[in-house]
Amino acid sequence: MAATYLKVPFKANGEVRSLGARFDSQMRQWYVPDGHALAPFKAWLPTGSSALPSTSDLTTAGSDMSVAVPAKGIPLSRLLSGVGAAVAEAYKAGVWVIAEVLRASGRDGHVYLELSERDADGRVVAKTQAAIWASTASRIVPQFERATGVTLGAGIKLLLRARPVFKAQYGFSLDIEAIDPDYTLGDLEARKREIRSRLQTEGVFGNNRSLPAPWDFSAVLVVAPPEGAGLGDFRQEAMRLEQFGICHFVYAFSRFQGDGAASEIEAALRTALDEWTLSRAALPDAIVIIRGGGAVNDLAWLNDYALARFICDSELPVLTGIGHQRDSTILDEVAHLSFDTPSKVIASIEQQIARRTQEAKRHFQTILDHSTRTVQSTKSEIERLDLEVRSQVVATVSDARSRTEGLFASSRLAAFRTLHEAASNADGAFASVRGGVVEPLAQARNAIPSLMSHIKDRAAANIAAARQGTLSSVGAVLERARLAVQRSRESVGLHLRTVEQEAQRSVRLARTGSEALMREISGQGPQKTLGRGFAMVQAEDGKTIASAANVQPGAAIQVTFHDGALDARVVQPKSEEVR
Repeated sequence: MAATYLKVPFKANGEVRSLGARFDSQMRQWYVPDGHALAPFKAWLPTGSSALPSTSDLTTAGSDMSVAVPAKGIPLSRLLSGVGAAVAEAYKAGVWVIAEVLRASGRDGHVYLELSERDADGRVVAKTQAAIWASTASRIVPQFERATGVTLGAGIKLLLRARPVFKAQYGFSLDIEAIDPDYTLGDLEARKREIRSRLQTEGVFGNNRSLPAPWDFSAVLVVAPPEGAGLGDFRQEAMRLEQFGICHFVYAFSRFQGDGAASEIEAALRTALDEWTLSRAALPDAIVIIRGGGAVNDLAWLNDYALARFICDSELPVLTGIGHQRDSTILDEVAHLSFDTPSKVIASIEQQIARRTQEAKRHFQTILDHSTRTVQSTKSEIERLDLEVRSQVVATVSDARSRTEGLFASSRLAAFRTLHEAASNADGAFASVRGGVVEPLAQARNAIPSLMSHIKDRAAANIAAARQGTLSSVGAVLERARLAVQRSRESVGLHLRTVEQEAQRSVRLARTGSEALMREISGQGPQKTLGRGFAMVQAEDGKTIASAANVQPGAAIQVTFHDGALDARVVQPKSEEVR
């Protein structure tokens, strides 16, 4: 049996070659070698060709086709070609099939897939090879990826229109003719919807979002894929914070895509937190989960219930920067805060630290002003109290002195009065005695000594009583003055201790605020200023030139940018041109 030549358009070259056709370089035409079934090549056979298999080779029974085997047997290629023809006859048109991609690869514009079906327990119950030929792939694959944002690869479910093909050399496979993007998007969303609904039913969906935001950042746990571009952007800024002792970052690494990636991320988080607890007294302020950008199906590995539940149950706020803008993962929905990129996560941390620094500066100034006012007020109060105490002491002593002098004068007056009355009585009695008889005179003479003694005793008693009263009053006045002075000293001492304690506390707060301010100021180094487009000009001796007036024409200078330095020579300073 001679070879059968085919009429094949250029775009179908790959397909006929995969079916077993050969190319005749001299005839510049494809042909079917002797012994191969012609049914798979029906579309390219010459018009009126009778080279199709005869009913003696293939018999039809219902919808099944079987190969008639001669007594002496037939070649294997003929048997398999017959099977291929039977398959081609049974499936003349493509069939819509739901399958999961296990592997995907490309070569010469063709896309080769390994498809499977899993049961409810995740076991593979069916598996086959499939191909999208270059002529079809160039059309349907870009359409699918544009519509879904998904890169055709492992781990996604597809709704495919496929035509079963059996080839003698390669066995059974599927030729894919179309892909329904809506099904893939629906499957990805259905997976997220199922996890979201389960977490909401369990009452934990919003737990992490309801946690209070970190007041400040001093220690952060970061989980990321190793050597990722997003991690590099994050670490560049994080290292600057660490350099000045503002915030400490601990990194844990894990795969972020592929089968089992979600469980590895969870394991990395648990291990890092356990090690943190053992080595440090306090937990970190937050957990950060970051990765670089990727296709939707790369991110789909993160739509995992166990990992999402771990975040919901976490006592620490979780910040995500998964590196995407088109779509979100379930981790973004349950996290405390979510960002498009890792750079935005570290920027948010820096902004929070900057806000707290500004607040510290304001509080420091407020404390300083309050301390100054308190010290001045206390000083004025002490001076007033001292003046008041001195005035009270002087007034009390003066009052005591006046009362003492008054009592002493009253006592002397009473004594003089008593003497005067006694003298008057004595004169009267003497006159009466003289005017009377001798007996009364004698009686009077006898009574005068005792009367004079009585008068003297009475006067002495009055004087002693007056003196005693004066001394008692002076003691009471002095004791009152002493107690007043002691109370004043205690009050002054208490105020001084209060002022000293308040001043010490103000100084400590001021020192803490100043150190935080210095750390922030230290973070604004010259290299960062150069990175914003500025340049630094230096003279030959290395001194920085800050004014054009300091440069002479012809002087050699060096201009430093953020990525290097250039030597230059001054032609004419700009300031002289203006003049």
